[in-house]
Amino acid sequence: MRIRRGAGELEGAVLATLWAAERPLSPVEVHAAMAGDLAYTTVHTILTRLGRKRLVARVQARYHPTKDAAELVAEQMRAALELGADQAEVLRRFVRSLDGADLAAVRALLARE
Repeated sequence: MRIRRGAGELEGAVLATLWAAERPLSPVEVHAAMAGDLAYTTVHTILTRLGRKRLVARVQARYHPTKDAAELVAEQMRAALELGADQAEVLRRFVRSLDGADLAAVRALLARE
């Protein structure tokens, strides 16, 4: 039985493949690099969706990410923060959930800002 993955998971896998590449990739190259059980048409569909979301750009039939992984996650974190009515409380709870190393990294970043 094949496990069905969500669109977000597949999009993440395609983006990870593009981030790992040193150059833009064609849909065939993305499909080959993923070396999974996905059909080529599925990979092509995902690239098209990512293009509509402006997360990848297509130049001469090759795709490259428009943002790096850290930028994308930071935007997602910001969007999640904006969902909270009390953003200060959301931030407080987030900071309290960090482990020692992550908390030290946040403190170091704030000290430089």
